[in-house]
Amino acid sequence: MKFEKHIFICTNERGPGQRKSCGEACGLELVQEFKKQLKEKNPGFPVRAQRAGCLDMCDYGPAMVVYPDGVFYGGVTKADIAEIIDEHIINNRPVTRLIINEESK
Repeated sequence: MKFEKHIFICTNERGPGQRKSCGEACGLELVQEFKKQLKEKNPGFPVRAQRAGCLDMCDYGPAMVVYPDGVFYGGVTKADIAEIIDEHIINNRPVTRLIINEESK
């Protein structure tokens, strides 16, 4: 099955004393909520949300990326998921307030 959109949510966890990681900041919880809401909203085309290893955006976590668009989001919370699905996944309008870009860095 080919997915029209593919959502990768960082669930990486580091050991004690290392820098912050997305998994510690609810990465798996975000994956589960994305899957739940995608099923409920049924966008009408194949979309997959899944956990990923480190996206190298740790300072902006919890982080995720939507492909094939290559849009990285940071500081994502459960409260943002419905907006990301409705705006970006279904209507192809990235949620600009969450995008990690050169200005974010």
